[in-house]
Amino acid sequence: LQAFRHAVATDRFIIQLGDLVDYGPDSAGVLRLMHDVMREGRGLFLIGNHDRKLGRALLGKKLRPDPPLEATMLEAAPAWLVLGRMLFVHGAFDVRMLMEPPPPALGRVTFLLSRALFGETTSRVQKDGFPERCLNWVNHIPTGYTVYCGHDQRSTNGCPLTIPGRAGGQAIFTDTGAGKGGHLAWLDVPANFMEDSGSAV
Repeated sequence: LQAFRHAVATDRFIIQLGDLVDYGPDSAGVLRLMHDVMREGRGLFLIGNHDRKLGRALLGKKLRPDPPLEATMLEAAPAWLVLGRMLFVHGAFDVRMLMEPPPPALGRVTFLLSRALFGETTSRVQKDGFPERCLNWVNHIPTGYTVYCGHDQRSTNGCPLTIPGRAGGQAIFTDTGAGKGGHLAWLDVPANFMEDSGSAV
């Protein structure tokens, strides 16, 4: 919560890439803080796999948060967002995300929703019990596009990690482990990105 408070204590517009819940000591407080940011028109929240799990529980599974949380913020959170030549997503990219709107985040898991929330997996399990994820999707990002994602903590030095793809685009991994005791990361996007991109939202 302390790291997230620091992130919102600015006059910048915030696009949060998901997984506000589960690892920190006060998931309810973090969700309330993000809700306030959205209500004030100062930010957007993209759903992550941990947030989706909570949202589905709030829609009827056995989970009793204390104090109670509303599922409406989680239901309304998109799985990805395209702004000009930037795409924001929690897990991983697929080129169809540039052409299709996100499906309902708490509904049936489609291929694109799975890619957005969980990334690209190899079907193998790592020693820590988590699925092994690969980055083949980075090579399919079109020239001139940047995909900002969370989910995978790829950084080894506390700074966001940029990986160029073979098709000419790039991915920037913003998860630096803030929820697990690591650094808080953010990126400032130029205010004139829409004019520079020549694209429309």
